[in-house]
Amino acid sequence: MLGSSLVRRPWVLPDLIIVLLFVAIGRSVHDHGVNVGGMLSTTWPFVAGLFLGWLAAATLHRTGTSVVDGAVICLITVTVAMVLRVVAGQGTAVAFILVALCFLGALMLGWRMLLTRLTRRRSTRGSATSTK
Repeated sequence: MLGSSLVRRPWVLPDLIIVLLFVAIGRSVHDHGVNVGGMLSTTWPFVAGLFLGWLAAATLHRTGTSVVDGAVICLITVTVAMVLRVVAGQGTAVAFILVALCFLGALMLGWRMLLTRLTRRRSTRGSATSTK
């Protein structure tokens, strides 16, 4: 039931794109290639973490669009991803964890900040128009 509520949350998509971008850039920078098998191998722990982060937001009846929601989703994403990478025998160097937190955090919080700003601007314009 909660999993199906995630499907109805279009805001999951920007986070998923950010995770895919992170993995693709990382694989490219480290000369691992951006091929389907490699992408899947590197991506699945992050997607699992992202799913659990959004599941937590849904369980708490949060929209997932606030900056606080984004911080929680990002932290859950990275934490779960690193645990799963250890279990799968993949690397979790401190530098990698920090890069993942910084990159995912900046982009996951960034789109939420932009959304908040645009939403406030629209509501301010709407209220200014209605008072004239």
